[in-house]
Amino acid sequence: MRSPVVFDLDGVLVDSEPVWEEVRRAFVAEHGGTWREETQSRLMGMSTGEWSAYLAELGVRLPPEEIARGVVGQMAERYRHGVPLLPGAKEAVERLAAGRPLGLASSSPRALIDVVLEATGLGAFFGATVSTEEVAYGKPAPDGYLEAASRLGVDPSDCVAVEDSSNGLRSAHAAGMRVVAVPHPLYPPAPDALALAACTAKTLDELTPDLVDSLPR
Repeated sequence: MRSPVVFDLDGVLVDSEPVWEEVRRAFVAEHGGTWREETQSRLMGMSTGEWSAYLAELGVRLPPEEIARGVVGQMAERYRHGVPLLPGAKEAVERLAAGRPLGLASSSPRALIDVVLEATGLGAFFGATVSTEEVAYGKPAPDGYLEAASRLGVDPSDCVAVEDSSNGLRSAHAAGMRVVAVPHPLYPPAPDALALAACTAKTLDELTPDLVDSLPR
């Protein structure tokens, strides 16, 4: 069997990190919190429960459950007006779906994953999708990737993950997967995290079946 591929969503298929940052920055400011220099990099990869608790620590005067509902509601509204797919995202998924199982392991809440997959038509290509809401720990813990492999019925060590963020690279590597890094130019991963990748692609156009299958096990 050709290597199964498990995609991240935010920053890999959808150019959502700028939208997440804009929405969460505004939410923090509107509710009495203070955005810090390291906030965005810390948030990337956190599960919904983790980032909503973190925003509360920044001084947002709401319980984490209300923070999550407010931010996710605003994100869903933005996506309903158009999902910002990254260049080559749909083509990369279609290329790799031919002859191999695909999974998705995302830090986005289930509600947003479903909105994106339905609006873009990408849902038909994935045999399993996982939100880190559905596992014990978000990225950089391996839980989401391990669950995606389990739902696909494959061994994690047979899988290739596609990631962009520091926490995502660490998560997929900790799950025992070979990782292709596709760094986002505005949110580059830390050098130590990038070093965990088996290879780095500048764009999704470089993500081909031949590249995936050439990675040493």
